[in-house]
Amino acid sequence: MPSYSGIWNLVAVFQAVGQGLWPVILTGNVGLFGGGSLTVSGASINVIQYVTISTLGNATDFGDLIQGQNRLGACASSQRGVFAGNQFSAVSNVIDYVTIASAGNAIDFGDLTVARYGLAGCASSTRGLFGGGFTTVEVNVIDYITIATTGNATDFGDILAVLRNISSCSSSTRGIFAGGFSSGGGGQSNVIQYVTIASVGNSIDFGDLTIARQGLAACSSSTRGIFGGGDANPTKQNVIDYITIATTGNAVDFGDLLQDTTNLSACSSTTRGLFGGGQVGTNTVINVIQYVTIASTGNAIDFGDLLSATEVLAGCSNAHGGL
Repeated sequence: MPSYSGIWNLVAVFQAVGQGLWPVILTGNVGLFGGGSLTVSGASINVIQYVTISTLGNATDFGDLIQGQNRLGACASSQRGVFAGNQFSAVSNVIDYVTIASAGNAIDFGDLTVARYGLAGCASSTRGLFGGGFTTVEVNVIDYITIATTGNATDFGDILAVLRNISSCSSSTRGIFAGGFSSGGGGQSNVIQYVTIASVGNSIDFGDLTIARQGLAACSSSTRGIFGGGDANPTKQNVIDYITIATTGNAVDFGDLLQDTTNLSACSSTTRGLFGGGQVGTNTVINVIQYVTIASTGNAIDFGDLLSATEVLAGCSNAHGGL
């Protein structure tokens, strides 16, 4: 009898063949990078690209989002990748999804409870969360979805403060939100907070990042969360922090990214964390993908390149620590 994942692969094949297409079937630990902008404050792009996390190399085209999206959030189960929110050309509540095992274009999933951008996503094997963001002001909203179904998001609770350009990662039980920016006088945040994914409710204080910053990216194994890069105003950062997700406490220095980078994205397997794209120097957008071994500490190593230099994109995978 075929495995559950095998059945999903067959479904993807039949769907594509019904459309007159022969799909590219993907196996192993697949990382997706979706949306973003090719220039600083530029228009959104709809490109989704993928890498095999266990193998070094450049990204490959996966398909397209249903519209151009940047400053979006992403999360995933072992079968589906989900992308939500958008800044350009209008603030959007769109949620769309792809079947990770089969390269192709995204399909409409439903809507967020609040149209916004600068949000962050994390997930368990069944439930996806999207927290924070910006409409005309920052918001503290956390939404949740059941990844295997489609439909509109439901209110989960609130993060501790109104924040945008936040980051998120998870274990199978806890969702972590860290960093961000509030224009209401708070500026860059060093706050790490957590929720229990299977329940609903407001987030709880976890501890602090080593440096307050926004525009950072996060990924995780089942035990450790990693936070890389960001903008500490006025300087971009190369810092990588880590936490033990099952405990609470302040983050600890992990190592450094290849260069000071903000507005990057991240995805992971249970052993390797990837950081893709972002902005460096004086408003230069990069195509670099770099990686760390999550269970160790140390500086990031070059992995390969995105299809093009891209910032304010979102990453997810079918093998992250929340599964």
